[in-house]
Amino acid sequence: MNLHHLLEKRRVAAKPVRVALIGAGKFGSMFLSQVPHTPGLEVPVIVDLDPERARDACRTVGWDDARIAATTFTKDGAAATGGNIEVIVEATGNPSVGIRHARAAIAAGKHIVMVNVEADVLAGPLLADEARKAGVIYSLAYGDQPALTAEMVDWARATGFKVVAAGKGTKYLPIYHDVTPAGVWGHYGLTAAEAQSAGMNPQMFNSFLDGTKSAIEMAAIANATGLDVPSTGLLFPPCGVDDLPHVMRPKDKGGVLEKSGVVEVVSSLERDGRPVFRDLRWGVYVVLEAPNDYAADCFRQYGLKTDSSGRYAAMYKPYHLIGLELNISVLSAALRNEPTGQPQGFRGDVAAVAKKNLRAGEMLDGEGGYTVWGKLMPAAESLKTAALPIGLAHRVRLTNDVAHGAVVRWADVEIDMKDDAVAFRRAMEAKFSR
Repeated sequence: MNLHHLLEKRRVAAKPVRVALIGAGKFGSMFLSQVPHTPGLEVPVIVDLDPERARDACRTVGWDDARIAATTFTKDGAAATGGNIEVIVEATGNPSVGIRHARAAIAAGKHIVMVNVEADVLAGPLLADEARKAGVIYSLAYGDQPALTAEMVDWARATGFKVVAAGKGTKYLPIYHDVTPAGVWGHYGLTAAEAQSAGMNPQMFNSFLDGTKSAIEMAAIANATGLDVPSTGLLFPPCGVDDLPHVMRPKDKGGVLEKSGVVEVVSSLERDGRPVFRDLRWGVYVVLEAPNDYAADCFRQYGLKTDSSGRYAAMYKPYHLIGLELNISVLSAALRNEPTGQPQGFRGDVAAVAKKNLRAGEMLDGEGGYTVWGKLMPAAESLKTAALPIGLAHRVRLTNDVAHGAVVRWADVEIDMKDDAVAFRRAMEAKFSR
């Protein structure tokens, strides 16, 4: 509760928190929009594949000419690690690039805020381990759903409650797993022309629809909190906020969960396509269990929605503001030396699964594409089956046929084991399989 006070002390002392941003897309732009309104915070370096686009983004979000002129815009990622930069924000969305940037930041003694959850799920447990050994902070990005959920889990545990389930909401139907970029806009109520005029990337938006992004975010939460991953993948049960304590409890208590203490995503659609009443499509939640009768009585006395037993209740946040909230991560790292969520182990993984019958010789096109979607798996099971992570299922050629709905394995693809991201991922697998 003291970040603003600590930042004000830095401002008065003329020692602003200096940040380098890598990737000036939507998330990065939302972060940049808050910078002029946060005295004591500066972003003197912005790295992007298109520096002029990054300048335009700054103009769009309200930066004045003087601030833009004082900022270095470059393609060179090395610029982020130089000088008196304290915190590097990695917001490229490319898992291989994200690993490289994170390791460079850690080697340079800079804190790293990993907006790039794809990179975090691919290799975050090992990156966080490297950061801890180097004495710097590796952090999930506040404003994005994994960090917000991890915060709620921490709150519940720190106040003495048992966490039964935690996760987020999304729009989901089982048919979405096979949707490709060619058919994505109909599910968003848009035409292809409308989406194109708005500059919307069909593959990126499809990754939200086909279940991949949900799997990635739940893996990040599991790794950060120690919650378990459902053994057969996410259930996506239809559930509104009022029904969270009833639906998101173990089966033997009348709910849908295989056990207590798991991550799960709730759908804003009933299976027949009807909207769920008071859905949680944009938010996050935690379901908690009262440790005793007195606490259960307090749930009732203070108006919490509970299940019929009165023992299970839920807390939720209906919205998340992604990049508009990122200052919390940046300032927490710089001023309190604390992450807003960080992998503590390797509990959840996301495997590439065939969207259709795939043939040897076909090229995989990664997250949100035409060939594969990402399925959440317990990390131990992923390692046992040698599943190919979704973060590496891009621009790799199949050497074997893979049936529709089957997990793609390392042995099914032609991949460069000497590639830096591949080698780092394999090193993480070796470390956490012991």
